[in-house]
Amino acid sequence: MYSLSMLMGALGANAQQLDATPIPTSSVQKMITTLEAKYGQDESFRIKRGVEQTAMLWRASDGSVANFEQFVTDGYEADAAKLDALFNKLSRAFEIMNGYNLRMTMDLKKPLDLDWGPVEPIDEIVGSFNPFAHLADDLYANKMAFMVSLNFPTYSLAEKTQMGPKWSRKQWAYARMGDMFTSRIPAELKQRATKISVDAEKYISDYNIYMGNLLTDKGQSLFPADMKLITHWGLRDELKSNYANKQTGLQKQQLVYAVMKRIIDQSIPKDVINSGKYQWNPVTNVVTDNGKPVTAASEPNTRYQVLLNNFNVTKEFDQYYPGKPTFLQSNFEYGMEIPQADVEKLFREYLASPEIRKVGKLIASRLGRKLQPFDIWYDGFKSRSSINEDELSAKTRAKYPTADAFKADMPRILGELGFTPEQQQFLQSRIKVEGSRGAGHAAGTGMKGDYSLLRTRVGKAGMDYKGYNIAVHEFGHNVEQTITMELVDSYMLNGVPNTSFTEALAFLFQKRDLELLGIPENNPRKRDLNILDNAWSAYEIMGVSIVDMEVWKWMYAHPTATAAELKDATIAIAKTVWNQYYADVFGSKDEPVLAIYSHMIEIPLYLSAYPIGQLIQFQVEEQVEGKNFASEVNRMFTQGRIVPQLWMKGAVGSEISTAALLNAASKAVDNVK
Repeated sequence: MYSLSMLMGALGANAQQLDATPIPTSSVQKMITTLEAKYGQDESFRIKRGVEQTAMLWRASDGSVANFEQFVTDGYEADAAKLDALFNKLSRAFEIMNGYNLRMTMDLKKPLDLDWGPVEPIDEIVGSFNPFAHLADDLYANKMAFMVSLNFPTYSLAEKTQMGPKWSRKQWAYARMGDMFTSRIPAELKQRATKISVDAEKYISDYNIYMGNLLTDKGQSLFPADMKLITHWGLRDELKSNYANKQTGLQKQQLVYAVMKRIIDQSIPKDVINSGKYQWNPVTNVVTDNGKPVTAASEPNTRYQVLLNNFNVTKEFDQYYPGKPTFLQSNFEYGMEIPQADVEKLFREYLASPEIRKVGKLIASRLGRKLQPFDIWYDGFKSRSSINEDELSAKTRAKYPTADAFKADMPRILGELGFTPEQQQFLQSRIKVEGSRGAGHAAGTGMKGDYSLLRTRVGKAGMDYKGYNIAVHEFGHNVEQTITMELVDSYMLNGVPNTSFTEALAFLFQKRDLELLGIPENNPRKRDLNILDNAWSAYEIMGVSIVDMEVWKWMYAHPTATAAELKDATIAIAKTVWNQYYADVFGSKDEPVLAIYSHMIEIPLYLSAYPIGQLIQFQVEEQVEGKNFASEVNRMFTQGRIVPQLWMKGAVGSEISTAALLNAASKAVDNVK
């Protein structure tokens, strides 16, 4: 899922050069004293914070000390009405710049993101262009950035947490404007980071496995000849789909897991990646051409080089932020707005909980066998686990032969969820559906009146069930993106506290996919099964997230590591986390499966958004139980981009917690037994 912040970074994250401010402390204090004398002590906090922020961001290229002092004298606005007018004018300007630059970004990337045929070198060059790269340079040069830093203080997460509950909506909007300019990072670095990000996206979007070419030890092919699955999403979903297959399901799952392990340790032959030229037995790793073995070189640690490239460019940003935090810190403190240590503690407590072990025993009894490592994706609590996926795909292909067919059906889907006819038409008008080259994603807009993008795979025969399932998930993102852009009361508050919140709504949509397809679930234990599905899914993704965080800790501790060394470390970390939190449940040690996620390679430290999103999803699900789903969604998400814990209190009356889900899961196990 793409967001505006992912594509552009903070506006303050661009500038010409890294050099110290030329403004001496004496000048800063002089201006503070001068403004306090002119406007009174009631303005003291804003004056002090604004002058200090502006001085920290000022460079010699912006003018002399005298120029700085003149700017502060002329630019500070104490009158409340004039300050509000300034805020409104700046908000309008930022909406125009963000909106059109984001639209340009997404349009330039279409040859890379959409299923338009082979990607040419010029497509990669055009797609890596970042319209935002020099924007902040220009905003500092014309002093717009300094008007923000001088008049709209930035607040730390601790200050927002403490003071935020008493702030008005206007004060929150002012604070979010103050977040825009907190550092100055070279435009060249931002552009280079964009290029590396685009390269990573392309690497992942083209990482497909031709499933019909996989062979068992007996030389059998278990999968359809035309099945092509992207890693990890497609492989994972294929594993999930085979719990309903009592004939060859387990054998298929074991074969897919063998593929995953080859990808993780990079012993996968490079000639079977995105190619159907050869047949391949992933268990023995033998490659054949019409039955004859051929020599095939392994992928040369490319997966880990891509991750390393992301790390190397990302850590260059650290030096430009006050206090020089690592990305591991700033991603959580400034991006998620929940400290990394708090997130990790939440996950580790959940992973070690006795309640989850009860769920694991229940799954083993339902399967009638010992758990295997791929059962971290056990899908048997869902209705679809008892339905053959080929039947589901036949239904979705007939219903959605094209991307436009899915768009045309949006009003009906929204109506099923309780949205009024007016809301149905409005939301549909703000969403565009396109066939994706990769697994699929949603991209929001940067301005009112524009449309969000829903992208999922649509084959020549139509949208298969996997594509439909992803489409419903991305549709949830689009609904959030539209509500929080169009219906939130201030542009500066548009969006959600962090990506976990949009993931939460996407999960709520996705879990209703069969219901929205016209396949009702009449199981009296539906609620218990939903709880167990949520609890087990959170167990899986929290472990993956811990691996992601630990790998970033390792990279910071070993900044000169090679791709080969990173591969060994990642596998070792994945096995350690497995042994800590999964080995006792599954009965096997040293499994590397937690390192398979493509997100870890493609999007730095994004994975934690999913388990936080699942916790939020559960708490929101409990809140909407028995109420109109659409009304509750509108009420919650029009809060906009305040800090996470305050948003949760407003939405469900309590902060993000694992306790509610774990307690419910324990009761659900007893009920289902």
